[in-house]
Amino acid sequence: MHDPRELLEADLAVCRASLAYHSKTFHAASLLLPPSVRAPATVLYGFCRLADDTVDVEGGRRLALTQLRRRLDGVFEGRPQPVAADRALAAVVARFGIPRALLDLLLEGLAWDVEGRRYETLDDLLDYAARVAGSVGAMMSLLMGARDPAALARACDLGVAMQLSNIARDVGEDARMGRLYLPQQWLRDAGLSPQAWLADPQHSPALASVVQRLLQAAEPLYARAAAGITCLPLACRPGINAARFLYAAVGREVARAGFDSVQRRAVVPGSRKLKWLALAGLDLWPSRRWLAAPPLSSCEPLLSAVAGVPAPQRLPRTEAVIDLFSRLEREDRDAAWHRSAA
Repeated sequence: MHDPRELLEADLAVCRASLAYHSKTFHAASLLLPPSVRAPATVLYGFCRLADDTVDVEGGRRLALTQLRRRLDGVFEGRPQPVAADRALAAVVARFGIPRALLDLLLEGLAWDVEGRRYETLDDLLDYAARVAGSVGAMMSLLMGARDPAALARACDLGVAMQLSNIARDVGEDARMGRLYLPQQWLRDAGLSPQAWLADPQHSPALASVVQRLLQAAEPLYARAAAGITCLPLACRPGINAARFLYAAVGREVARAGFDSVQRRAVVPGSRKLKWLALAGLDLWPSRRWLAAPPLSSCEPLLSAVAGVPAPQRLPRTEAVIDLFSRLEREDRDAAWHRSAA
């Protein structure tokens, strides 16, 4: 009988293809993760991508979110729908003790997109970022065996910082879809009417000041996240460093363009990407100065969700856990050998 915690190679392959196609930055960072973490991380990304696409494809209707919640019901009850993303997610959440509440909070953030919610203050925006990205940071931490509150708080910081970088990069793209994530209070402080600007999104020095302000808000979160790297198994640090460096580099590219993310979309050139990937493998013992910093209030529901679910029974260090990816490859080789022997 199939072990529900077993990640099937065919399902993993579908998730891996989605990651490589949709997120080159995250894909590049994931290549530096050990296979035992890369495989389930790819699955989590696959489900997050599916959830985001489902909401968009369905025209933002609430029905799409209702269907996603029903799919999660099946995942957490051990009866996933017969599609790769759901089967793979069911295996990962069972194996790593991922709380349902983390995925519910992620879907709540997507529901805010469906509603077309706007964010008056930075704190309001952080509530959104915690749901759609801090939740992913928390889940990644669990995949690496780091469940203590300090490690989780820093993982959530990283997710939120990455989301702020994405928002700064995608201002124009979002506006053309009728979406506005920049704090409306900041726009008014800069002399811009949020509604009028959204009706005719144009770059200006005033808008540049708002984008710059958002990237400045991300900087201390990246610094705090660095301290959390020290809580991770050594083999996992280069991959998480890569995500930290590459997403922060997106913000630097926005700055290089004069904070104009309306007329262009910032892309980190390959040469600079390689530089950050190389540094990711070297900076393995960053300062722990911010490790004990209190979590963002927006992320406290994420930490509470993890605290309410006991860790699954597993070996004490992630490096010692059975390597899912390698095991699957060994099984494929064994099967091929048996076929040739027959």
